[in-house]
Amino acid sequence: MNTMMHRGYAARVEYSEDDQCFVGHIAGIRDVIGFHGDSVAALRTAFEEAVDDYLSTCEKLGRQPNHPYSGQFRLRLSPELHARAAMAAETQGKSLNAWVSEVIERNVVVA
Repeated sequence: MNTMMHRGYAARVEYSEDDQCFVGHIAGIRDVIGFHGDSVAALRTAFEEAVDDYLSTCEKLGRQPNHPYSGQFRLRLSPELHARAAMAAETQGKSLNAWVSEVIERNVVVA
């Protein structure tokens, strides 16, 4: 998957056959922000303008913009898997949180 990034925000992009253009949305936030372009260059410009406009509008309104991710998430595991992961972390002298972060970092590929 290809990802456009600007000021910490990522874009989710699709091609619209009906409109003959690329259509994008800012991913990972509750507010709905869309943009479009008929070329990759136009799409990139529209994305950056959308992010900048969103942040500027939030500032003018005196509200905090949504941030893509807080860095925290809940993970539900079976008790057995939880125990095995905790033991693996402990044998490496790490907290479970640090160990899980390293495992995810090694295995997540971003284009």
